[in-house]
Amino acid sequence: MDLPRPDPAVPHLADVAPSVLAAMGVDGFDPRIDLPFDVAGACVLLIDGLGAELLDRYAADAPVLAGMRGRNLHVGFPATTAAGLAAVGTGHRSGEHGMVGMSFRLPDVGLINALRWTTHPWGPDLREQAPPERVQPDPTVFERAASAGVAVSVVSAAQFTGSGLTRAVLRGGRYIGVHAIGDLAAAVRSVLADRGFCYGYHGDLDLVGHLHGPGSQAWRLQLRQVDRLVESIVEGLPPGGLLAVVADHGMVTLDDTVIDIDESDELRAGTEAIGGEVRARHIYTRAGATEDVLAAWRTTLGERAWVVSRDEAVAAGWFGERVGAPVLARIGDVVAAARGSTGLLRRATEPIESSLVGQHGSLTTAEQRVPLLLAHR
Repeated sequence: MDLPRPDPAVPHLADVAPSVLAAMGVDGFDPRIDLPFDVAGACVLLIDGLGAELLDRYAADAPVLAGMRGRNLHVGFPATTAAGLAAVGTGHRSGEHGMVGMSFRLPDVGLINALRWTTHPWGPDLREQAPPERVQPDPTVFERAASAGVAVSVVSAAQFTGSGLTRAVLRGGRYIGVHAIGDLAAAVRSVLADRGFCYGYHGDLDLVGHLHGPGSQAWRLQLRQVDRLVESIVEGLPPGGLLAVVADHGMVTLDDTVIDIDESDELRAGTEAIGGEVRARHIYTRAGATEDVLAAWRTTLGERAWVVSRDEAVAAGWFGERVGAPVLARIGDVVAAARGSTGLLRRATEPIESSLVGQHGSLTTAEQRVPLLLAHR
């Protein structure tokens, strides 16, 4: 099987925040991406779901973003929010930060939903049983920057204050909880005016894409709002201010090649648990059943997915060059990454996720490539 592999010539999303801090002259950070600016204050703003191919296709709806168009980044596997936010917050690939899916198995805990920090699909809060700082123990980019004397802020939705994912991968800065585009833009402008560093997050484009599909009228109108958000920050950049706009993944619209795992005896046989998400599945097998499960998934899915063993996925570099031992245990014994516009649904177990039109997570360029958009004054 000819497996997709990361292109070493394309920078990773994990390289952005360290490079921005290096451009600010902060000790301990390397310029993984060359940013030839005199930077006095900076913000890395993540627009959830803003894939590079989508931005190029609908550039007329986002003239400010299109005018900032530069190089692409890749986000690594899986192309999903938990992994993307972790890449920005830690400066690591998923094989190091350990957020290997929307849901994945933690030894002695079971399946954890990394977005809600509960058992998956629904269950009790796991912040006591699985403390986020233990699940992702490495110092974050924000902790390291704050230790170097930088005023660090995290500007995101108020509802995520103190969440498990926030504590795991975004800890270390002053958390500024916001409620709408206006106070998000105002908070970012305030940090830049004070010559600090911030990470900002806006999630509505991803939400609309899931509900209506990327490229739908609703999605395009939401993209226009995102363009206005970025414009309102750019027009307020102080001298030396840098805005770096990125995304955590792109998105595809599912077609009629979807398959319901919960309705397939062949796909469920020999499994203990199934994690991940609609476009990227971790399959955890019963003792001695891995080879049979691998064969069954390959036979059943055929050309609809890349189906590999854990070792094959790691060797192909899907999770980055380094995969720590604790992270290795979180990756499925078998990994399935959807091809084309296929969805690997679980309608009985994950009814909400399985009902969504737009999905992401896999290794297609539509999901993997995101833009790096820069504005500097």
